[in-house]
Amino acid sequence: MGVRTGTAFIAGLRDSREVWLGDERVTDVTTHPAFRGAIESLARLYDMQHEPAYRELLTYPSPTTGEPVGLSFLIPRTREDLARRRQMIKTWADATCGMMGRSADFLNTMVTAWAAKRDYFAQQSPACAERVWRYYEDCREGDLFLTHALLDPQVDRVKNRAEQDDPYLCLRIAEETKQGLIVRGAKMVATAAPFADEILVWPFPPTLTEAEAPYAMVFIIPVAAPGLKIICRESFAHPDQYADHPLSARFDEMDAVAVFADVLVPWERVFLHGDTRLVAQMYVGTRIREMTAHQTNTRLLSKLEFVYGVLCLMAEAIGVQNAPAVQEVLGEAATYVEILRSTLLMGEQGAQVDPSNGVMYPALQPLQVGRTWGPRIYPRLMEIMRRLGAGGLMQLPASSAAFDSPIGRELEKYYRGARISAQDKVALFKLAWDLVGSDFGSRHTLYELYYAGDPSMLMAGFHREFDKAACVARVKEFLAQPSSTAGSAVRTGQRPVPPLE
Repeated sequence: MGVRTGTAFIAGLRDSREVWLGDERVTDVTTHPAFRGAIESLARLYDMQHEPAYRELLTYPSPTTGEPVGLSFLIPRTREDLARRRQMIKTWADATCGMMGRSADFLNTMVTAWAAKRDYFAQQSPACAERVWRYYEDCREGDLFLTHALLDPQVDRVKNRAEQDDPYLCLRIAEETKQGLIVRGAKMVATAAPFADEILVWPFPPTLTEAEAPYAMVFIIPVAAPGLKIICRESFAHPDQYADHPLSARFDEMDAVAVFADVLVPWERVFLHGDTRLVAQMYVGTRIREMTAHQTNTRLLSKLEFVYGVLCLMAEAIGVQNAPAVQEVLGEAATYVEILRSTLLMGEQGAQVDPSNGVMYPALQPLQVGRTWGPRIYPRLMEIMRRLGAGGLMQLPASSAAFDSPIGRELEKYYRGARISAQDKVALFKLAWDLVGSDFGSRHTLYELYYAGDPSMLMAGFHREFDKAACVARVKEFLAQPSSTAGSAVRTGQRPVPPLE
């Protein structure tokens, strides 16, 4: 089949899926105003794969058919492969201003990481490893759009899954049958679930006790599976209002809770189940972290570049671009862009081949810098944007159409910038408001804050895993030196003189 067109992607969403928005069951997500803008933006990404200008950048020949398939399915064997993956991911991210964290390449990357480490699943059974590989090939050849749901409902976080008052509050295996697993319970936060083809499910964080064995499962099923309900949050979309809501009109990825009411998961879609050790260690054992961190840092780089560009244009619009205080915060923003770029390049430069499967994995520690700093960088950029825009973000006309109304002359006079027309300044500041002041923008700040998990735990985990041996050894070596040797240099501020040869 090869790469899909946007039209084919949209057609595939017209099925029996059960999607709820408030008290409305949505009969067709492709035409509903809450979803249409995001679906059309995703369809555009699929269409890009067919355009001559992007085809070689976004696709590669299928190992089985020779037809073009999405490059996010490429299993990297060289550093050049990693660079190709990054360029592909960046191209798609730039097309959505970095605003779609669940574009298809994210879950494609995860499934590809599983396929590369399919022997991990063989620890449960050889059949599980074969299922993973077969699913990867089906997903690659069918160019499917996947999402995932990993978290448990936020009810009582002090208790583990098995200790909740209702044993089926968290998603649990209710029964094992000849056909597959019957599962019951709920998962969150299923971003983009209303318009995904299929949904991947596993427990995260993977802190499973032996008593939680019925909650240990990894599987993928269609969103249209009988018994699966998708319950959406309020829509932040403003369909077709591109002038006044330039981002939320296009890129509102719906977040949802997935409720499983005795859903049958066929055995061919079950990759692990019942083994708490295998499920708990899968995140590290399949090296998903390296592969997805490479993708997520690339997507965040695109987003930070876009935000930095908006900040620069805002400063120019009101004539403060040369003010020292403004240049300081713009310089700060520029350093954040370079931090993310550096994590990617260092991750690729430090990449090594895993001898167990011949796959080239980027170095994890540089990439984890991006993941730990992302939750700090993005809110800080929004703070800079609020300070730079100040009251100008709140004095915008309710509609850009007002320029063609009887008050148009007043708008042209009072809403202009230093060297920019009123219409251009309003368009720019409405873009900034969509980033920092709207419900869409607030969601994105929260999204980036918790994208990779609790930011405090993420930073603490980085310290625990950091290769600190050399740093600690240097200090111990210094402390072990005789005071006459080490102390004299410190007291005088001089370097010790090397011995003569």
